Amino acid sequence: MTDTALEIDSHLFRHAMGRFVTGVTVITVRDGGTVRGMTANAFMSGSLEPPLLVISVAKRARMHATMLEAERFGVNILAESQRDISEHFAGQSNPALPIAFAEHAGVPLLDDACARMAAKNVAEHDCGDHTIFIGRILYLDADDRLPLIYHGGRYRGLDRGGEAAVSALDTWEA
Repeated sequence: MTDTALEIDSHLFRHAMGRFVTGVTVITVRDGGTVRGMTANAFMSGSLEPPLLVISVAKRARMHATMLEAERFGVNILAESQRDISEHFAGQSNPALPIAFAEHAGVPLLDDACARMAAKNVAEHDCGDHTIFIGRILYLDADDRLPLIYHGGRYRGLDRGGEAAVSALDTWEA
C-alpha cells in the first residue's frame, strides 16, 4: 500500500462533497463598530465537554482576515424560511432586507435564527485553502423550526412525512 495521493479533479471533489446534506449558517463577528457576516455550511459540533464548535473559512473569503483577528464569533443556524438571509450573506446583498442582531456574550447574533451560538475563538488550524476555527460556546439558544438545508448545490426542504424519533446517534468501533 502506498500513501501517494491521487490527482483529484476539483469539479468531481465539489460534486462528491455536495452529496453530503448540510445545514446553512451565517457566521457573525464584530469588526470594530461593524457587524460582519458570511454564509457557511462548513460547521459542526466539536465536543460536548467542553462545549466546542468548529467552522471552516476559506482563506480567500473576505471574512477570513476578520476571523483571524476576532476573539469571539457567532454561528447562526438558519430556519428553512430564511433563504433570503443566506443569499444576502453569501454576497447577493439585499439592502431592503431587514436584518436585526442581538448581542450575546459580546457577539452579534441574528435576531431570528432557529439556533444561535456565541463562541470564544480558542484555536485555529491550517487546512489547505481554509482555516479551521474552534470556538468554546459561551451562549446558545434554539427553537423548533426546521432548518434551511443545502444539498447538491441547492437549497432544499425536509420531507415532513415519515418522521421517526431518534434518541441519540452513537458511534462504535468495528
